[in-house]
Amino acid sequence: MQLIECVPNFSEGINLGIINQITAEIESVEGVRLLNVDPGKATNRTVVTMVGEPKAVIEAAFRAIKKAGELIDMSQHKGEHPRMGATDVCPLIPIANISMEETVQYAQQLAKMVGEELQLPVYLYEAAQPKKERSNLSVIRAGEYEAFSKKIVQPEWKPDYGPAIFDVKRGATVIGARDFLVAYNVNLNTTSTRRANAIAFDVREAGRNVEENGVKINKPGSLKSVKAIGWFIEEYGVAQISINLTNINITPVHIAFDEVCKKADARGIRVTGSELVGLIPLKAMLDAGKYFLLKQQRSTGISEKELIKIAVKSMGLDELSTFRPEERIIEYMLADKTDSKLVSYSLSDFADETASESPAPGGGSIAAYVGALGVSLATMVANLSAHKKGWDERWHEFSDWAEKGQQYKNELLQLVDADTKAFNHIMDAFALPKTSDEEKTFRTEAIQAATKYAIEIPFKVMQTSHASLQVIRAMAETGNPNSVSDAGVGALCARSAVMGAFMNVRINAAGYNDNNFVTDIITRGNTIEQETIALEAAILKIVNEKIGV
Repeated sequence: MQLIECVPNFSEGINLGIINQITAEIESVEGVRLLNVDPGKATNRTVVTMVGEPKAVIEAAFRAIKKAGELIDMSQHKGEHPRMGATDVCPLIPIANISMEETVQYAQQLAKMVGEELQLPVYLYEAAQPKKERSNLSVIRAGEYEAFSKKIVQPEWKPDYGPAIFDVKRGATVIGARDFLVAYNVNLNTTSTRRANAIAFDVREAGRNVEENGVKINKPGSLKSVKAIGWFIEEYGVAQISINLTNINITPVHIAFDEVCKKADARGIRVTGSELVGLIPLKAMLDAGKYFLLKQQRSTGISEKELIKIAVKSMGLDELSTFRPEERIIEYMLADKTDSKLVSYSLSDFADETASESPAPGGGSIAAYVGALGVSLATMVANLSAHKKGWDERWHEFSDWAEKGQQYKNELLQLVDADTKAFNHIMDAFALPKTSDEEKTFRTEAIQAATKYAIEIPFKVMQTSHASLQVIRAMAETGNPNSVSDAGVGALCARSAVMGAFMNVRINAAGYNDNNFVTDIITRGNTIEQETIALEAAILKIVNEKIGV
């Protein structure tokens, strides 16, 4: 399935009635998910994030642009953020299984619809704009709404679509295609817009114009792929640096934050926190958490949840309002809320579900969970060792082991649910109709495909649990000696996971018709099982010698 994201910015951030009517248009389109609505009172602007299949997103964006033009009167609009129309800007962003070139075609299609059907002036920007001199949003929007009555009649500023006539009520709209952009504001302990702008010019790629030896030259800022301006937010009573990170692979959010801190400090100003506008990829938050832990010389091998917490606290993302990861991280927003995962259960609920009359979760899921617990113990030993007094010079060594442990733990937790789904696939296949020869053939093929999958999942549990023993052994040998028994219990768990998962491989293999596949996987499984038993014995020998009693 192709997925694109659309992030229209509407010039209304105060009247929730108007905002709700616009977002209702988006929600009326099947195949589109409204992920986030982020109104700002001081900017009098709302950033909306939606995602879906391209044609559905185009239809939703068109309806929202139409409704915004009906409800918003730009002649009455006041706000801190630069703007030129009721729907100020509407970018499309490729998310999954779609190229930028294809996304550009959809952006141009939307622009054509808006221009011709709504008779609204539309400008293309970024990748959707074939004319390089008109691709930059800030260049298109220069002069803002107030200057557009004169700008739009200039030949060089004829809209790409729609009439070259100033629309007093709706203004003009900019539609484009771009890579994922993070909108991000950094809070300062000053009320001075001028000083905030000075810091913005210090960091933004465009920098500032300076005079040297009587000649004006451009002095670039310190950060690539960064746009920034300074403004005062009356709602908060502070000045901010408003930043657009146009490529977070070049300048991640944590680097932008730290650089603003440095430049602000040099000007006698302190950063007090920051705020995210719209959504952010999960990786950006995890990278930020690891970055700040590394600066503290602390282990980065902690859970996803804790890494996000470190990132939020380090950048003060919760200074102005509560930061809820489930509402701000795009992967969390895209997750299927109706999919009840076993790994999200409490321990008691998981045990109750296992003990119920339902055949799933069964031994395969339990084997995966036991494996996850085993490597989690080793990861705990690694983190304790990284923080052990007197071992400061070894923190990075143990941090690396903890990260490996986290990776194995996460893989095994995913396999807990995967094994139960594999069992359900078999049950679904057996439930298929078999009244005709065609139905019988289809049912047999479905049963065989589901059976193969039900063999592969526990085999993956075997492989991952066996691999996790390298972390467990390292912690038994070199980790905090006070926690060596934990490494021992981890080894016992890993062996149980391998042997338990192999039972599931073998019982499911009995129902699979491809003898070559079965022979190969059973042979490989026997090897993994024997290696695991030997490795567990070696680890327990180390553990028992260190315990000594």
